[in-house]
Amino acid sequence: MTAIKPQKLGHIVLMVRDVKKSCDFYTDILGLKVSDWIDDKMVFLRAGEDHHDLALSQIDGDWNYDAPEAGRRPGLEHFSYLVDSLEEMEKAAAFLQEKGIDIVRGIGKHGPGENCFLVFKDPDGNNVEIYCEMLQIPRDAAHKPEVWERNIESFDRWRFARFINPPPAQVVAQKKGG
Repeated sequence: MTAIKPQKLGHIVLMVRDVKKSCDFYTDILGLKVSDWIDDKMVFLRAGEDHHDLALSQIDGDWNYDAPEAGRRPGLEHFSYLVDSLEEMEKAAAFLQEKGIDIVRGIGKHGPGENCFLVFKDPDGNNVEIYCEMLQIPRDAAHKPEVWERNIESFDRWRFARFINPPPAQVVAQKKGG
């Protein structure tokens, strides 16, 4: 593989001080729709048919499995690019390893959105995600948001079976306990 060839810019995840207040802003002011929640700590929002193009995560060092250091400040947690398939993602993972790129988490499959994911660092330490197989919600669908529990199933339905690097310690502790 020569380079990852994404199809489009996908979604972003922002760390926010007050997830409910931020959710109200993005739904009331921008007209986004809620797709799902994880407890009262994270909300997935959509403008189109992708399950989410914006996710908001409550600032809380105990909550943010993905990036504990990012869980204590507002702002970008990660941005993502769509790739064609899981097979392409697996090839990308090998390419990243060959290039010595720091892989943060994945390959995994989230609960909310059902998307496969692989997250890695750019030269400035930003989290970049490639994803595929995002759940689609037609614009005219009568979709009822689900509230997922904050557990291993919402983080990775494959339970780290395909993770390249060790998973975050907080999630490992949850896996052993539940």
